[in-house]
Amino acid sequence: MKKIYLIATLTMLIVILLFSFEAREQYSLRHTSSPIVTEPLEISPDFYFSVSNKKHLTAALQRYFNQAIDNGDIVGASVAIVKCDSVLYAGGYGHRSSVTKEKINEETIFRIGSASKGFAGVLAGIHVEEGLIDWGDKVMSYMPDFELPNKQQTENITISHILSHTTGLPYHSFTNLVEDGISINEIASSFKEVDPIGKPGAIYSYQNAIFALSGAIVEQVTGTSLREVMQKKIFDPLAMSSASTSYEALELSDNVAQPHKKYINGWQPIPINNKYYTNAIAAGGVNASAVDMSKWMKFLLGNNPEVLMPTSMQEVFTPKIEVGGRSKYYQKWPNYISSSYGYGWRIHTFVNEGSQKPATIIHHGGSVNDYRTEIAIYPEEDLGICVLFNSQNKLARTCVPDLHKIIQEIMNTSSYDEVLKESLSVL
Repeated sequence: MKKIYLIATLTMLIVILLFSFEAREQYSLRHTSSPIVTEPLEISPDFYFSVSNKKHLTAALQRYFNQAIDNGDIVGASVAIVKCDSVLYAGGYGHRSSVTKEKINEETIFRIGSASKGFAGVLAGIHVEEGLIDWGDKVMSYMPDFELPNKQQTENITISHILSHTTGLPYHSFTNLVEDGISINEIASSFKEVDPIGKPGAIYSYQNAIFALSGAIVEQVTGTSLREVMQKKIFDPLAMSSASTSYEALELSDNVAQPHKKYINGWQPIPINNKYYTNAIAAGGVNASAVDMSKWMKFLLGNNPEVLMPTSMQEVFTPKIEVGGRSKYYQKWPNYISSSYGYGWRIHTFVNEGSQKPATIIHHGGSVNDYRTEIAIYPEEDLGICVLFNSQNKLARTCVPDLHKIIQEIMNTSSYDEVLKESLSVL
């Protein structure tokens, strides 16, 4: 036993010494007056996210969300922040229920609404990579009930169109049928009653009903329910142990955030409904905790190529259509330039204040049953932010840029010498 302990101790000392050597070398290079170093030394921002910085981040998040709770802006929230392959933070604030006062934590489960579309886009990418489907496949080849007003229109709609909201159908066509629990096959046949407003691929028009057909197509090619496919292809490989796609899963859990509405006398809990679970999981039927979403974001940053290769992931994130206008909340974020839509994801371009160069945010919001979700990936920074709320609220519109600013401020105000001192203090 002593021998094992000694080996473990020696191994740890070697790791510390190697890190110490690298840190001392970088410190020496930074402070040397040698004419060999003619340019400022560029150090990865990851180097600065020390233990003390994580403490500063935790304190800043507590102030941010506790103030929102104290002001009555939200009931509660659960937050996940990842950097590269590490979880910088996962935690909860406020209450699962305003009546029972049970606390939200990082394991509390929420409905994520339309952030489910990101799962559907990736799931389609997995099956394209496996050769079971192709982005250009016609929807009618898999869904015989699918029909538009004329045959040519019907034949022109592809998987790519339904996942990028470019079918040419009017905004939110037949979302009411989805929420009424009508079967997906019956909904597919109902589109013959809707006149398109544009040619396939020409305009962006957000959908739930026709987007949900992507899940039905996956079921067709696998011969398995979408619920089982999602579990096998995404949740299990990523160890998202509390993620699910059913109402029953929420009933079985003892750590679920209750949705809330705000009345004259304050926030009141409302029942969890069954909408989207029976006919439109792909559009809005995923449940998850902050811990689950941290694993999801690490995957989206490219850390699990065995689930989906980076080239295939990039195809999912590649813009397919520009999103016009300036009325959406994300179009009012600081330094915003433009937006597009890929396969289940919005892709925003903005100016990074640190470098004044264009940068990218891969993003989606979600809203269902009075839950509210925001998830954003900053690929150039290897950063992911996700916030889960159990109420509709104004804070959701700005929480992504707000938290991104907090993280950047902590990293930018970090002293190299302080980080070095902290690193060497373990010796």
